[in-house]
Amino acid sequence: MRFHQAVAFMETDQLLDMCRATDALGYSGIYLSDHIFFPRVLESRYTYSPYDDGSPIWSPETDWPDAWCLISAVAAVTDQLQFTTGVYIAPDRDLFTVAKTVGTAACISHGRVHLGVGVGWCKEEFDATGQDFHNRGRRLDDMIPALRALWRGGWVEYHGPHYDFDALQMNPSPPAPVPIYVGGQSAPALRRAARLGDGWIAAQAYSEQDAWHHLGLVKEHLEEQGRAGDDFVVYMALNERPDVDLYRRFEDAGVTDLICAPWMLAAMGPGRDYKSALDAKLQATEQFADDVIRKMR
Repeated sequence: MRFHQAVAFMETDQLLDMCRATDALGYSGIYLSDHIFFPRVLESRYTYSPYDDGSPIWSPETDWPDAWCLISAVAAVTDQLQFTTGVYIAPDRDLFTVAKTVGTAACISHGRVHLGVGVGWCKEEFDATGQDFHNRGRRLDDMIPALRALWRGGWVEYHGPHYDFDALQMNPSPPAPVPIYVGGQSAPALRRAARLGDGWIAAQAYSEQDAWHHLGLVKEHLEEQGRAGDDFVVYMALNERPDVDLYRRFEDAGVTDLICAPWMLAAMGPGRDYKSALDAKLQATEQFADDVIRKMR
């Protein structure tokens, strides 16, 4: 099992130090989330909101650094870390912008990029970027094979229902195929992951019971697509206390990657918030590596 430190909600000026430490401590990667902006007037309901009004769990002032700028910066100061977006809202950008930014980051990082994608929930972002919110799922279905075509290198063309282009070259091309993982827990998202993805990313941190349920659904969809025996990556986040035996059970069941955020536990200790001192976050990150990652290996 590989362990990825989620860095959403961390202060931007702490990220490079955190990622250097994460790399040195033996984590497999960092896990980055994505939003373009927070509208003053937000009518869209956050899909996983615990609140009756559907509001997000973060404040408007929360940092959301661009994933590909951050990945390129972190790639320059780390050696081993893999970079996974969880998830990048690809359909609220145009195809060629996504292909160019991801492909360039893959080159700069020497192939350490994994693209996790999802359809998103914030209509205001789609409206601002000029992308159709209502057909975003169908466009993502077409975007995934179009991206793979654009990253092949040399002259490529693609003719699909939403993306259609004649022969062109987009350089630099990634040194190896960029894995594409699909995030979400709705039936369309699970079908998309099983049909088109190299893996699936859990939509949120689950209780142990819910995690087993969603893992079972993923396996059912893979069987329906005739992919039960394929190498298929599963990213899971568990809303449980760190437990080596628990992680081993999920590893045996097919979970390949675990999303964790030990720094967040330190940030939310008594008298602290997410903007707590970097030293406490680094200490928690090291403690998790000692207590869990080294034992798992």
